[in-house]
Amino acid sequence: MNVLELWKRQVEARPEGRALIWTEGGVDRCLSFLELDRMVDSFAHGLAKAGVTQGDRVLLLERPGPRFVALAWALFGLGAVPILIDPGMGVSRLLDCASRSGAAVLLGVRRAQLLHVLHGRRLGGIRLSICTEGFWPGTQSLDALADRYAGARPLRDTPDGELAAILYTSGSTGPAKGVNYTHSTFVAQTAALQAMFNFAADEIDMPGFPLFALFSGALGLTCALPQMDASRPAQASPARLLRTITDWNVHNLQGSPAIWLRLGEYCLARGLRLPSVRRVITFGAPISTRFQEVWHKLLGEHGEVWTPYGATEALPVSLIGGVEVLAETAELTAAGQGVCVGRPVPSIEVRIVPVSNEPMSTLEAAEVGEIVVSGPQVTAAYDGDEAATRASKIIEDGKLWHRMGDLGRVDEQGRLWMLGRKSEQVQVDGVAWYPVAVEGIAERHPDVERAALVDAGGKPALVLQLRKAPWHKDVAERNRISREVRERLAEHPPFDSLKEVLFKPDFPVDLRHNIKIDRAALGRWAATQGTT
Repeated sequence: MNVLELWKRQVEARPEGRALIWTEGGVDRCLSFLELDRMVDSFAHGLAKAGVTQGDRVLLLERPGPRFVALAWALFGLGAVPILIDPGMGVSRLLDCASRSGAAVLLGVRRAQLLHVLHGRRLGGIRLSICTEGFWPGTQSLDALADRYAGARPLRDTPDGELAAILYTSGSTGPAKGVNYTHSTFVAQTAALQAMFNFAADEIDMPGFPLFALFSGALGLTCALPQMDASRPAQASPARLLRTITDWNVHNLQGSPAIWLRLGEYCLARGLRLPSVRRVITFGAPISTRFQEVWHKLLGEHGEVWTPYGATEALPVSLIGGVEVLAETAELTAAGQGVCVGRPVPSIEVRIVPVSNEPMSTLEAAEVGEIVVSGPQVTAAYDGDEAATRASKIIEDGKLWHRMGDLGRVDEQGRLWMLGRKSEQVQVDGVAWYPVAVEGIAERHPDVERAALVDAGGKPALVLQLRKAPWHKDVAERNRISREVRERLAEHPPFDSLKEVLFKPDFPVDLRHNIKIDRAALGRWAATQGTT
């Protein structure tokens, strides 16, 4: 089944319904499902006319918006393979990913075409360039190719396992890797999301991550495009987000916790409420109890915070709601037991295996260890990287499992608890300290905004980011907080032996979600600091 069929079903079901709503140049704009579908078909005809064929790998560098959505659907329909790389990772890393992607077609804005001119050697496989933004010398113009609606294109049969897209990981915990997505992967993800949240067709969805606008359409939701730079979610303007939410009566907010915590605190500080919002769906990193508390106050009983757990290679895996967190699991997180990421979604199996950096061919059980998952939304391979595929995949009795790279356990209620990345555990006297466990204790201190356990040159260090300013000018305050955090840790051996507590006003974070802590970089910084 071609994933485009999910979109076509929604067009047939509600052609006049609103598919996309957004603000451009201070003017509110809207496209119906039928109008957007005609754009999809026009683009598909135009791309085919330009020479894009089934199986072509297409480097898609288009700004978030209606054109990105329509181009992605058009490429799916043609059987071409869009390559999606986060431009927020920077030019050098983007070019590194693009050069390894095998792209034959460059489809993008003028800035992308300039990149091709300046770095043509690194993009030597490009045989066809199409500019999506007016005219660019030496390229074909998308506007000229798709100048009018040329009629609907018939849906073609798509064999099981056919490659649909290549999505690059953020590279926050290692080199960015291309993940092979089949059409069936996208279909399974869409089905899992609908089963998890029971979306209604009249709901309005606001995704803070461009790719999720496609899921909005596949689920029949109206997609409200936020006014923000998707490559810098932590810098999104709360006032602009609030305007979109209130003007369009948005029901669902999706995206990085960095976006919604900032918005939530902005609203609380001004006594504002968001009566239309039913769900806040966060992804990218475990969310803090503080986040849950802020949004519980904002939503009251008419809405809920939901945290799906997963990764680019396998999403969604599990789910937990904020009510359960605040009532049950937050207290355990504060006691050093990690962060509960909920029960596996119905289509997913979860196992815990012993910690190892070697490839695995069988599943052995462990009480605490690496999380491995299996199910229809689990991807089978990294693109062109057999070593990474061998290291991350297990095939036992014909069943594919993915190693998440996260450490965790399953409790007696069947809930999955995350303890941190396998690569970020800190060894202390032969005992593994799990970052998320230590950080959960420290972050319940009222003055601590965020905490990070790191390896500081062979010894453990706890780095704190504080809420109060100007804390950096008050040595007595830092000493008090350091002492009180150590006292909390002392209640949970073996963390009572931690001596090094440091303070930093901001943490290095991942580029995609602006929320995952780069503990390796923070550890290198901590190794240069003195004991507090």
